Amino acid sequence: MAKFCQKCGTELKKDDTFCSNCGAPVESESKTTTATTTSTSTTGKSKMAAGLLGIFLGCFGVHNFYLGYTGKAVGQLLLTLIGWIACGLGPIAAWIWSLIEGIMILSGSINTDAEGNELID
Repeated sequence: MAKFCQKCGTELKKDDTFCSNCGAPVESESKTTTATTTSTSTTGKSKMAAGLLGIFLGCFGVHNFYLGYTGKAVGQLLLTLIGWIACGLGPIAAWIWSLIEGIMILSGSINTDAEGNELID
């Protein structure tokens, strides 16, 4: 296990009494930070997938479910399913709404998911 300087984070050698980078004194064994490497890479959601879902299945809110915008997705879904009652205007409105959002996602105007993570190309 590697040891690191408490002040600047530089890796320390076994017998160091001072940090070679910042000159801070190396503290005792119990106070030295020990690092373990863990791989926690999170992959973002695809901009292309979200945009195409918005264009082709967006009236059902699929792209918003994919991006984590659950409230907006449920609104689009209900507008499509219940909107048939209002002379079929609900699904048309939901489709136009989703088409615009799909284009905005592909153009980069919408570039994050609900958690604030950037969409990947």
